[in-house]
Amino acid sequence: MGSTSADKEELTVLVTGFGPFKEQHPVNPSWEIASRLPDYLPPIRAKTAHPSSSSAAPLPPVRILVHPEAIRVNYQTVRGLVPRLWDLGGDKRRIDVAIHIGMAGPAMAYSVERRGHRDGYALKDVDGELLKDQDRRLREGEDWVWHGMPKEMETDFDLDDVLGRWKKHSPDGLDLRISEDAGRYLCDFIYFSSLAHLTKAQETKRVVFLHVPSNSSEKAIATGRELALQLIRSIVESEIARRKL
Repeated sequence: MGSTSADKEELTVLVTGFGPFKEQHPVNPSWEIASRLPDYLPPIRAKTAHPSSSSAAPLPPVRILVHPEAIRVNYQTVRGLVPRLWDLGGDKRRIDVAIHIGMAGPAMAYSVERRGHRDGYALKDVDGELLKDQDRRLREGEDWVWHGMPKEMETDFDLDDVLGRWKKHSPDGLDLRISEDAGRYLCDFIYFSSLAHLTKAQETKRVVFLHVPSNSSEKAIATGRELALQLIRSIVESEIARRKL
């Protein structure tokens, strides 16, 4: 099918969620939230409109592309998957924004992570495997997948601006924040993997990680879905304001 002019204006946001985390969390809310997102960002509701929205140009169509499966909480699964995510399985349609979603602790806070980390992954994944990157790094040298990457990398999104917009668009009374430590487990790992992939490709680091509470009740999932949609809206607004999309 040929591209139309509308297709060319359309923005694509990739969203992922994780699968079960051992016996304690047979349902991972990150996947429940991601899997319930619509195919397109819905029009803004008047009651959540950003103060500048009335005078700003409307957003272009924003396609939400959810990875079709919950990602296994496994280091090597994530390492092999991330490059394919950015290639959309061979479809060269550009991903304008990626949001990885993962589960945090029981506190009802929703955190956007500023940075990912290269080192310090000492916990076993759901299959009981360690990352063992220190050994791999010594053995593979310049062929190591993260060779030349810094210890920390940050998203290129203006998260302070995004946070302000996100709070204005979202329901009142929720704890929305920026986090400086993604935890050095699979959440941090997938985030750094995307940051490193984009850096190696000399592309804009147009990815962010969203931590959601471990609560998997229907109410919590509905709240998480709404907040994920408003985060997408806020990122797109922020980037259009910076004329990067």
